[in-house]
Amino acid sequence: MSLRDATIATIGSGVMAEAMIAGLLRAEQVAPAQIYASHPRADRRDELVSSYGINAVEDNAAAVEQADVVVLAIKPQMLVRVGREIQPALRDGKLVISIIAGASSRALANVLRHRQIARSMPNTPAQLGRGMTVWYATPQVTDAQREQARLLLGSLGSEMEVDDEKLVAMATAVSGTGPTYLFLVMESLIDAAVHLGFPRHVAHDLVVETLEGSTLFAKSSGLHPAQLRNMVTSPGGTSAAALHELESGRLRTVLSEAVWAAYRRTEELARGLEADTSEEPE
Repeated sequence: MSLRDATIATIGSGVMAEAMIAGLLRAEQVAPAQIYASHPRADRRDELVSSYGINAVEDNAAAVEQADVVVLAIKPQMLVRVGREIQPALRDGKLVISIIAGASSRALANVLRHRQIARSMPNTPAQLGRGMTVWYATPQVTDAQREQARLLLGSLGSEMEVDDEKLVAMATAVSGTGPTYLFLVMESLIDAAVHLGFPRHVAHDLVVETLEGSTLFAKSSGLHPAQLRNMVTSPGGTSAAALHELESGRLRTVLSEAVWAAYRRTEELARGLEADTSEEPE
């Protein structure tokens, strides 16, 4: 199964949808003429047409009408309004892929009156084709549509299908929000290096290259992070001294609490969207 004969619509064609468009075209999964992007601003539509040669329209329903696969890339608070707009154009056989944070398949089905839905959560590195996307497909999604979802989400980087939707909410707190944690660690290490006396641009390069190299090493070695840490921790050495301070500061606990806070917020968003869409008329 491929996307070569499929038409794709992106609804709310912002940064993440653009990353998907760019990835699909770069991999030659589809031709520009197969993509319809909707956006309310004319300047944004012109930019997408100029950059990628795709079709860009103002009307969300018109884009959906043309599509076999519909990518919802809107803000959570716009789900009810946009969902009502496109619902009449969602016939059976169309696959809806949501990248809306906190939007459960129940909330999506409530407002769209449609059951062939894949809920996904990509992360920021998707803009470089290096993202991590976890996704769940409802039972009504066919095997062929699952393959389409896999190819589309793979255009953003790595993808992982799960058979329990709760894992998508959990992934939102780990991989979805994960870059936020790492950017804060990066910022803190850069500030510490500046405090030591490095010029900021030098501190930036030292930290970024160290984090990237360490990540690549961890990925290629296949070793548990504790083993990697032990490899660079000599008795009475600098790493041991630094680790003592980190453990004293409850670094592990704080990170764990941050992940749980992000998960609770994801569940709150889901409950709110389900409540907002539960009264949708048939």
